[in-house]
Amino acid sequence: NRKFNLDVWLMLDDLRDLYQEVIFDHNRNPRNFRAMDDADRQIDGFNPLCGDRLTLFIKISDGGVISEASFQGQGCAISTASASLMTEIVKGKTEEEAEQLFTLFHKMATGEHVEMDELGKLAVLAGVCEYPARVKCATLPWHTLDALLKGSEEPVTTE
Repeated sequence: NRKFNLDVWLMLDDLRDLYQEVIFDHNRNPRNFRAMDDADRQIDGFNPLCGDRLTLFIKISDGGVISEASFQGQGCAISTASASLMTEIVKGKTEEEAEQLFTLFHKMATGEHVEMDELGKLAVLAGVCEYPARVKCATLPWHTLDALLKGSEEPVTTE
């Protein structure tokens, strides 16, 4: 039993290290960090708790597929990393698939059980649920995407 506990602790420690590494990488070198002049849709998001602000841009092809996604703004490392990962993973997805990813990501970030293999590389952000004050930072880009896909033009806030 003691060896099992040590193995679990070491595995969790490795996951925390991976979580931190991915957050730092996407914060230092955010993917798709740019304005998109020819975006089909754009929307602003704001997290008053942390001060995170972003503008999300997407292009949607005739078939309803997200062909391009980008963001601009300023925020904490978790918010920036989440937006960076999100813009990478939604490219090539239909609007419906992106909505499904939003639901899965939100469940994961708030500590609900999800099958991690459904999230792909987003699973590295699972550790955010251990830090309740940071959940809004991680989910801001996703709530912004959700509002954009539902046709909202109003700025999104986490409050």
